[in-house]
Amino acid sequence: MEKEILEKIKPGAMVLVRDKFGAFQGMVIARKHGREAGATFTVRTNAAGVGLEKIYPLHSPNIKIKILSSPKKIRRAKLYFLRKLSKKKIRQKIGGTM
Repeated sequence: MEKEILEKIKPGAMVLVRDKFGAFQGMVIARKHGREAGATFTVRTNAAGVGLEKIYPLHSPNIKIKILSSPKKIRRAKLYFLRKLSKKKIRQKIGGTM
């Protein structure tokens, strides 16, 4: 994967991830294990009022990642607190579009 994309995958970024099962669009809420071979990132979205999260391996050749927007100002490494908030509150806190 390109170095430029790896740097942009950080908490608060909106991404579109394509794999063999389809596409999944949402916000990155966590990135774990840095740049190791086993590094992962967690993407969260709401579908029909239900929160969905998927964990993807960062260095997998089977997924394609497109960065839709980058966060402006995030002060936390893990955004797990977003699980309890509505879309409107998330937009107010992060300043992004979800």
